[in-house]
Amino acid sequence: MVVITQKKGKEGTKGAKQIVEENKSTLSFYRNMFLGGLFAQLFGTFAFFGGASGWDYFFVVFGIIINTACYQFMVFMSKPTLSESGAVVDSGVDLNMPAGVAEHVKDVLILTCGCQVLSLLSRYCWFLWLLVPLRGFYYVWSKLIAPWIFAPAPETNTAGDEKKQRKMDRRMRR
Repeated sequence: MVVITQKKGKEGTKGAKQIVEENKSTLSFYRNMFLGGLFAQLFGTFAFFGGASGWDYFFVVFGIIINTACYQFMVFMSKPTLSESGAVVDSGVDLNMPAGVAEHVKDVLILTCGCQVLSLLSRYCWFLWLLVPLRGFYYVWSKLIAPWIFAPAPETNTAGDEKKQRKMDRRMRR
């Protein structure tokens, strides 16, 4: 029998040193994923399939640019600030924070690595990368545009409206 216990109260916060260490391990994981996907694509395309077309070169360069940009952005976000004594003053952004910008960047990096590996099966697997702008459009629509368009009209001053309505009723009766 499994007993599930729930913690009561708020979740504990992380210390600055813990965030720095977790960010280092996260960056190491995504660097290895980036390089693994790149080497799998390069080795598979050029070694096993013999030759490469212009599209293969394009997709190799495209994957390198996207993954490098994502990785460097995560490095920039997580850069800690240290004091002269070496103590952590600011830990930078927590890359493992749920619902943060880093989650979206990691999703793009994972999708690009997946496209690189799946491109060994078919070049058409690169069309999966179109999920990035579609997800971006959905996010902008659901978080920004739709709430603004479909927001209920602001309530007006009802006391003043009632007075105007009575005045209009009197005029109509004359």
